[in-house]
Amino acid sequence: MAGRMVVGSAALADLVRPASAPDPVGGHRVLPVAPELTGLLPNRGLRRGSTIAVAAGQARRSGGTSLMLALLAEASRAGSWCAVVGVPTFGAGAAAELGIALDRLALVPNPGPEWATVVAALIDGVDVVVTTVPAAVSASVATRLAARARQRGSVLVPYGRWDGADVTLQVVRGVWEGLGQGRGRLRRREVTVSARGRGAAARPKEIKVWLPGDELTRVIPRSVPSTVGRPAASLALVGRG
Repeated sequence: MAGRMVVGSAALADLVRPASAPDPVGGHRVLPVAPELTGLLPNRGLRRGSTIAVAAGQARRSGGTSLMLALLAEASRAGSWCAVVGVPTFGAGAAAELGIALDRLALVPNPGPEWATVVAALIDGVDVVVTTVPAAVSASVATRLAARARQRGSVLVPYGRWDGADVTLQVVRGVWEGLGQGRGRLRRREVTVSARGRGAAARPKEIKVWLPGDELTRVIPRSVPSTVGRPAASLALVGRG
C-alpha cells in the first residue's frame, strides 16, 4: 500500500535518520491522544520518554489491539512518526481511517529473534514505538528499552505483559452491540478501560470507550448514558459495514 513502509532490521538505519524525532527539550514534551483518553494518562497525553503498556488481557479479542492503535491516532495526525513492531495482521487501511498517517508509519511485521535490536533502533528515531511483547522477555531487556526511550524522548507502547511501565492500560469489561433478534453482526463494544501506574498515575482510573468489532475505522467522540444514569466518556471507533 502506498505510504506504508514495511521494513526489516537491515533497513532501520536508513529509516531512523529521516524520521529522527525532534529534540524533546525543544519539541513538544507531550504528544496528543484522543480527548476521551486523556483522563487515563497523568500528563493527558503521551509524555516523551515514557512507557505506556497495553495489557493484552485474558481474552484473545479483549480490545487491547484496538486500544493500542487508538493511542497512536492523534499523535500521528499531528505529525509524529510511529512504528508498529510484531503485528503481522496489522490492517493499514483501517488504521488510515482511524487517523494514522501511513506516510509516517513504519511496520516491522516479523522482527524475529532480533526483536530487542529492532525496537531499540526505532526508539532512536521514531516518536512512538508500538510493539507486541514476545513471551520470553527478560526484565533486563525491558529495563534497557524503557531507559533508551527515556534518553531518546520516544514513547514506548508495549502490548503485553511489561513490568515497570509508567502507566498500564487494560480493557477490563465490555458489552457487545450489533446483534438483533437472533441475527446481525457484532460491530462494536462499550468497554471499560482501566489505568494504573506509578508516580502521578498511582491512583487507579477507569473510563468507558467504544471499540470496534473486527475493524478499526474512525474516532467519533460521543456521550452515552452509563448504567448508573450519568454520562460516560467514550471513544467511538466504529466498524465498517
